[in-house]
Amino acid sequence: MSDQRPILTTRQGHPVRDNQSTRTVGERGPATLENYQFIEKITHFDRERIPERVVHARGAGAHGYFEAYGKIGNEPASKYTRARVLNETGVRTPMFVRFSTVAGAKESPETERDPRGFAVKFKTVDGNWDLVGNNLKVFFIRDAIKFPDMIHAFKPDPVTNRQEAWRFFDFVAQHPEAIHMVTHLKSPWGIPANYREMEGSGVNTYKLVNDQGEAVLCKFHWEPKQGVRNLTSAQASEIQAKDVGHATRDLYDNIKAGNFPEWEFCLQIMPDGPNDHLSFDPLDDTKLWPVDQFPLLPVGRMVLDRVPDNFFAEVEQSAFGTGVLVDGIDFSDDKMLQGRTLSYSDTQRYRVGANYLQLPINAPQPGVKVYSNQRDGQMTYGVDGTGPNRHINYEPSTLAEGLREAPKPAKDYHQPVSGNLGRYQTSRTEDDYTQAGIRYRSFADWEREDLIANLVADMKQCPEPIQLRMVWHFWHADEDYGRRVAEGAGIDLEKAKALPPLPGRAAPGKRLTPETYTDGSQAHKVAAE
Repeated sequence: MSDQRPILTTRQGHPVRDNQSTRTVGERGPATLENYQFIEKITHFDRERIPERVVHARGAGAHGYFEAYGKIGNEPASKYTRARVLNETGVRTPMFVRFSTVAGAKESPETERDPRGFAVKFKTVDGNWDLVGNNLKVFFIRDAIKFPDMIHAFKPDPVTNRQEAWRFFDFVAQHPEAIHMVTHLKSPWGIPANYREMEGSGVNTYKLVNDQGEAVLCKFHWEPKQGVRNLTSAQASEIQAKDVGHATRDLYDNIKAGNFPEWEFCLQIMPDGPNDHLSFDPLDDTKLWPVDQFPLLPVGRMVLDRVPDNFFAEVEQSAFGTGVLVDGIDFSDDKMLQGRTLSYSDTQRYRVGANYLQLPINAPQPGVKVYSNQRDGQMTYGVDGTGPNRHINYEPSTLAEGLREAPKPAKDYHQPVSGNLGRYQTSRTEDDYTQAGIRYRSFADWEREDLIANLVADMKQCPEPIQLRMVWHFWHADEDYGRRVAEGAGIDLEKAKALPPLPGRAAPGKRLTPETYTDGSQAHKVAAE
C-alpha cells in the first residue's frame, strides 16, 4: 500500500527529510549553528505556553550555599579544573535551587509520576553557573531535535486535553534508547517521596578544563545526605487525596524548623575523546556511566537554609540555562546539551523578558559587577556597567574608553574536530537495552512489582501495535521483564517476540556501522564516491 500521509514541512513550507537528528560535524558532533529546521522547531516550541513554563511549570525553590572541599575525590580539584568555585576550600558560594515536576501544569499535584527537575544556580565570584538536570540521571532521548515531539506526546491530547498512555508509548516505542528512562520512571523512582530525599544529576556530559588547557569529560551528581525515598502509586494516591503540594510543604517546613537539607556534590570523570572501548557513547544522555568504572568523587556540599520571601519574584521568575558556565567548566558535544543551551535561555527571554537577567533572583551575586553593551528591551531595570565613556556602547573602540575583552588564559583547551557535515544516527547502541535490563534487575522485589503493575495498567490503554512493540522492547531488556508485562496485560508474548527490529535501527544488542547517516548510508562511502 502506498503511503498517502502528508509530508512534514517547516513553517516555511520546506519538506523535512530528516526529523530525527540535528546536523553535526561527524557522528559525535558538535552541532552546527545553521540547523535552521531545528532552530525553527525548538524556538516555536519554547513559545507554546504563556506565561507558565512549557515544562517544569510546577516548582518550589530555596536559597542556600555551596561549600567546596577543594578536592575531587582524593586529588586537588586544580588537577582537573581551574573553576574557582570548585577549588576554593570552605568558601560559601550563595545558591538558589528550584525543584519541579516536568509535564504537569503549574497547579498540578506534586505526587505525579514524572521526572523531577533539579536546577541549581551557583552565584560565584566569577558570575553565575547554572546546572540544570533531573533526579533520574538519564533522559528519554539523546538528540534535542526530538524534544518538542517528546513533550507533545507526554502532554495532554490536543483534542481531548487528557494525558493518554497510548500517546506516551506510541512515541517511546519508536525510541529504544528511551526504555532505560521508562524503567526508572514507571518504578517507584518515578515518584520521589519529597524534594529533600531525592537525588539530582546534571544528566548531560560536560568538560572540566584546567589551567594547562587539558580537558576531561565529566558528569555532575547531587547525593542527598537525608537518603533517598520514593513512593508507590498507592502511597502517592493516598497523599494526593489530602495534599497536592506535599513536597513544597515538606521542604519549607523542614527549613523553617532548622532541619536544613544537604546534598554532597559529586563528579564522575572520564578521559576526553570517543572512548571507543565502551559499549555506549559517554555523550549519550540516555546512558549511565557505571560507578564501578567511573566512581562518584566528592567535590563539595550544598545546604539549603532559607525559603523565598515571595514565590512569584523568586521561584516563578527564576531562570536557568545550560549555557551558563564559568571558566573551567565547558560544553561537550552531547547533542541534548547543545540543543538545551539554545532552548533554555531562549525560553527565558520569551517567558520572563529580554532583561530577565536583571531581576535580583537571576542576577549575579552583589560582588560581581556586570559590564556589557546590551541595552534597552522591554522592562529594562537598569543600565549595565560601562567603560569610562558612556557614549561608547560597542566594542572595540579606537578611543580605548569603552569596554575591553578579558585577558586570554595562558593555555586554553582546543578540541580537534573533523568529519562530514550531515545527520547521523548514534552507532553505539548495544547498551540501549543492556542498561534498562540492569536497572530492572537492580530493583528490590517490591519495586519490580510496582513497575510491572504500572506498565500493565498503561498497556491496557494502548492499541495492540503499541502493546506488542513495547513488550518486544521490555523482553529484549530482560526476558522476565517482557514476560511479566505481557502476562499482566494479556498480550501475546510470542507475537511480540516475532516483530522485526525497528526500520533503520540497530537490532537489540547490536551497533550500527560508525558514521551512518539517518538514511542508512555511510559517511566514508559517500566521501569516497
